[in-house]
Amino acid sequence: MRIIIIFLLLLTSCNTFAKTQLDWSVIKSNANHLPINKDSFYFLTNDALFISSTDFAKLNKLDLATHEISTVLNFKPIDGNRAQAITVQHNNKTIVLGGLVNGVKSTRVNVLEWHDESQNIVSKQLANLPRSFSKVSAQVFGQNVYITGFDKQWYFFKIALNNDQQQWTPLNAALFTDLNIINSELVVQNDGNENRIYAISQQGAEQSSNSNSKLLLHEFDEATNSWLTVISSNPTELVDIDKLVFASPLGQSHIMVVTQGGKTLSYNTITKAWSNYNKSDYRFHKITQAQQHSYAVVTELNTNNTVLIKGEISNTARDFGWQNMLVLVIYLLSVVMVGLYFMFKNKNTNDYFRGGQSIPWWAAACSIYATMLSSLTYIALPAIVYQTNWVLLIGIWMIIAVAPIAVYVAIPFFRQLDATSAYEFLSKRFNMPVRLFASGLFTLFHIGRMGIVMALTALALSAVTPLSASDSVLIMGMLCLLYCTLGGVEAVIWTDTIQTVVLLIGAVVCFAVIIAGLDDGFNSFIQIGFADDKFTIVNNDFSLESITSLSIWVIVLGGIGQNLSSYTADQAVVQRYMVTKDPASAVKSIWANAILAAPGALLFFCIGTGLYAFYQLNPEKLDPTIQIDQIFPTFISNELPMGLAGLIIAGIFAAAQSTVSTSMNSIATTVLTDFVRPFNLAKSEKSYMSLARILTFISGVLGTLVGLIFIDPEIRSLMEAYFKVIGMFMGALGGIFILGALTKRANSVGAIVGIISGVSLMISAWKYGWANGYLYGTIGILTCLIVGYLVSLLFPAHNKDLSKLTLYTMNQ
Repeated sequence: MRIIIIFLLLLTSCNTFAKTQLDWSVIKSNANHLPINKDSFYFLTNDALFISSTDFAKLNKLDLATHEISTVLNFKPIDGNRAQAITVQHNNKTIVLGGLVNGVKSTRVNVLEWHDESQNIVSKQLANLPRSFSKVSAQVFGQNVYITGFDKQWYFFKIALNNDQQQWTPLNAALFTDLNIINSELVVQNDGNENRIYAISQQGAEQSSNSNSKLLLHEFDEATNSWLTVISSNPTELVDIDKLVFASPLGQSHIMVVTQGGKTLSYNTITKAWSNYNKSDYRFHKITQAQQHSYAVVTELNTNNTVLIKGEISNTARDFGWQNMLVLVIYLLSVVMVGLYFMFKNKNTNDYFRGGQSIPWWAAACSIYATMLSSLTYIALPAIVYQTNWVLLIGIWMIIAVAPIAVYVAIPFFRQLDATSAYEFLSKRFNMPVRLFASGLFTLFHIGRMGIVMALTALALSAVTPLSASDSVLIMGMLCLLYCTLGGVEAVIWTDTIQTVVLLIGAVVCFAVIIAGLDDGFNSFIQIGFADDKFTIVNNDFSLESITSLSIWVIVLGGIGQNLSSYTADQAVVQRYMVTKDPASAVKSIWANAILAAPGALLFFCIGTGLYAFYQLNPEKLDPTIQIDQIFPTFISNELPMGLAGLIIAGIFAAAQSTVSTSMNSIATTVLTDFVRPFNLAKSEKSYMSLARILTFISGVLGTLVGLIFIDPEIRSLMEAYFKVIGMFMGALGGIFILGALTKRANSVGAIVGIISGVSLMISAWKYGWANGYLYGTIGILTCLIVGYLVSLLFPAHNKDLSKLTLYTMNQ
């Protein structure tokens, strides 16, 4: 007990290490000889920055990779010598608004697009601005361009990009006039729930010093055509601001603000906290964003030269360290050794796929929990709670409501069939084509699941380890191929058990460190959580539009559908029913998993809200360029003691491996049992054993390749992507099992049509967005059940012996 107390005291006394700053540097290339001045306008493409020359008659191209400069020879000046134009990006196009043409204010609006083949700029004209503005700011939001401008008073307009005949529509600009705004910048950024338009405005008197001015932050509500005040958690950062020259989205949830005198701030749209970065030694004129870097035209205060500089966000977080790396390597090698140990115990496919039915119930329970947990829960769940609230908690707790169905229906069904593959039931209840279709759908789902799990883990770990995201995916894939191919399901289950213990203990330690990092400890956690509605569990929205939101009915039905599909149709879970020595042990494993899942989910929700509170009180410690899914691993690496951080990071790495290896083994099981063994494609048990390892290897390779594809920084939350994938495939699979078990009239024709209808409807929901992804599983189940039953009534089949194959004939 004394050792535990000392350990916790050490944790709570740990200093935090990370701090973020913005570093500016003059670009070291012939860019220094660019003929630019403070009135030059410029725009971006994917890999280049285009800047007009001093006389505005030429266009210079800066390669963002090499920083080399070239002149665009075919460039024809737009509207003569255009200066001080405002530019805004939309896909690969640049919208140029207003400015001065030969010294006169212009109302022209052009859309510019760079063509690599012709090395030329193509220009298209939009409707002219309604007035000749100064102090212009513009942003693209959806399919509209929004613009603020000053001409004796402030104006706010929008225009649609997808309609050439569209004119500028006036919007509410009272905010800018009523609050005595002297400068304003529009920014589009996500607040954790959806994209919003923000106005960063400077309030004060028109004067050169602006020493008494301050920044205000508002967001625009399109529905009511009004501006809403955004309350900052630390507003003291926003006073005594000199001239505002730039505001831009930064990363997935930050807004960067720069003043003419070089003061740099960033605002976190999720935690509503401002960070004050280091001040630069330049006088700023124009800034733009490209590939997470800022490029600025500035005047050097010491030489008065106009130059191009590059700004990069840097984080003073400590290196991953040899101690953490050593722990990571030892842990991962230990997992591989487990696989090697069990390789010599597998004598046949029953050992390889069912562990000889000798696994203890508590190990099977840990394996089910680890299969459900994975790195998705450990990384993505705290991240999604950090940016939202607790509305998903009830859905996760639906595992308790579904557990009795698994205990009293699913386990008796599968144990009496003595099935290795869950889909053996479908061939007996319906026919072989239904079994093969369902098994193939399951295989596609788990290949996609492997990809999402590996991509999520890789993206998160790339932020805290020397490994790139691609390196992490390849390492996970190779290690899984090694120990899963060799050791079979028994190796998977015992590594699952070890990883469950490591990850849950690690999560408790992380929450303790988070609480220790808050000013008033647990009181701060509670106060901030309630003040900012982070503990909201129920969304009482029952409107027609609520099907697209996380309302309470969507959460409850979606949670039931997801868990019901997993417990009845997911080979990775059903396989755990078959590894214990008897049905009673399988029942214990289900109840133990349900009991473990409830407090486990609560722990990860507390971590998510704790991270919100921690970074609201310590905003300078959060690197704004990381993805939101990387926030928890970043915290672990930066704030936990060396060695311990490495152990938990290794646990996350291993949790992903656990999920991937489970999927590999389950895919090999279904393919061998459903596609190979029924057709006697191998000659002996030894041949089947060799083929099992080959199939495991192939499934691992496919999952690794999909993981590399899923490494996409544009995905805000891989947890949300996972909800859609599991619903799209497993919902219909769950429906076909329920159809077969609950009805005696269902037949093979109805089953095939039902499952195809369920998948088709889910693809429609994904493509057109008419339902929230969390509800996909339930919609798939209901569609398959209703359509399958009705089609079975329309096309009745011959009488079939259903003994032990339905809920009504189990005891026959």
